[in-house]
Formats: sequence, C-alpha cells, structure tokens
Amino acid sequence: MTEMTQGTSARDGWIRRLPLIAVVIAAAVGVLAFGDTLSFETLARHHETLSDTRDAHYGLTALAFVAAYICVVTFSLPGATVATLTGGFLFGTFPGVVFNVLAATVGASLLFLAARWGAGERLAARMDVSDGAVKRLKDGIDNNQWPMLFLIRLVPAVPFFVANLLPALVGVPLHRFVISTALGIVPGALVYTSVGAGLGEVLARGETPDLDVIFEPHILLPILGLCCLAALPLVVNAVRGKRL
Repeated sequence: MTEMTQGTSARDGWIRRLPLIAVVIAAAVGVLAFGDTLSFETLARHHETLSDTRDAHYGLTALAFVAAYICVVTFSLPGATVATLTGGFLFGTFPGVVFNVLAATVGASLLFLAARWGAGERLAARMDVSDGAVKRLKDGIDNNQWPMLFLIRLVPAVPFFVANLLPALVGVPLHRFVISTALGIVPGALVYTSVGAGLGEVLARGETPDLDVIFEPHILLPILGLCCLAALPLVVNAVRGKRL
C-alpha cells in the first residue's frame, strides 16, 4: 500500500512538473530559433508590412500581436522590449499600452503558474516547516507580499522573468501576483509604448529609438518615487520588528 502511494505521489509530481518542463524546453528552442529574430532590426525591416496588415485587418492584427507577446513573456524569450515598442508602433500609446499590459500580465501569470505547479508549492511548504533563518525569511516575505511584489515590478533593474519566477517560489497567491503585475508594469509599459508610438518617424529618418529614455530624470524620478512608496511598508515593518 505504501509503495502504491509512493508511486502515485511520484507520478503526480511528474505531472505537475510537465508545464514547467514544457516552458523550459520551449524557451530553449525559442532562444535558439528566434533569438536573432525578435530584434529592433527585424521590426525596422518589416514595419511597413506590419502597418499595412494592421490597416487591412486591425482586429486580427491586435489578437495576433497579443498572442505573440504572451508567448514571448511565457517562454522568457528575448524581445519583450521590442514587443512593447511594436505595440506602441502599431496601435499608438492608447490602446497600445492596454494591449502591452494585458499580454505581459497574461504571459507572466502563465509562467508563474508553471513555476508554482512545478516547484513553487513544494518549496514554499518546505520553507514553512523549516526552522531558523529560512523560516524567518519566509515569514518576512509572507508579511510583506504586497510591497515586495510592487517593488520588484517597479524597479527597472529587476529582470522581468525574475519578477515572474521569484513570487512563484515563495508561495505568493495568484490573485496578488496578477494584480501587482498588471499595476506595477504600467509605468514602464507606458514609457516604452509611447516611444514605440513615435517609432514611424524614427524609422523614416533611419535612426534607432532611445531606449534609455526611462533613465531620464523626468521619467526615472517619478518611478523611483513609486519604488520608495512601495518600499515604505517594508521599512515600517522592519522598524516595528526591531522595536518588538
């Protein structure tokens, strides 16, 4: 009976790992097959064709774009920034930013679920029953999930795929992840979508867009202000903990 239970548990474990394994394999194949394709140079070569297709079939183009962007994020393929620019180029700042945020949120949520089913739930459960520093770390994360989630989304230096995987490995609920992702990526998505909206003129001059615009003071300082606001509860909780 015990052997049968162990066999069933092992089989269920492998079934739960299948989505994550599929994502890893697809990501590896995608990087090898499309690593050089999802680039600004490709967008520059085909921007007229994309524009013509959008004008002829706006709804289908929007659906295809959102689906492609979801795949890029789900499989952590290189080219998410180019995809965001493309959204602005094809659909303008609005509704381009809506398409970009929607696709990025759905793709991030799919990757989050694959990681949580494949490893996150077991890892979080082990951290809950552990002792010492690991247990204190897990308790600290659980007590500060909202500010932590918003902070890793707002800080430009945190890679997008890291912000998708880390919450899955520490037991963050899906609804918190989705809400914090959808809201937290808006500032950056709005900046790059607006850059993409002016891409037609840039390409006509044979130039490349300035992607460092997000580090300009008039853009970076408000984002850093949002980061400080997101980090404030962490500071308050830390101070309270020391007092206790």
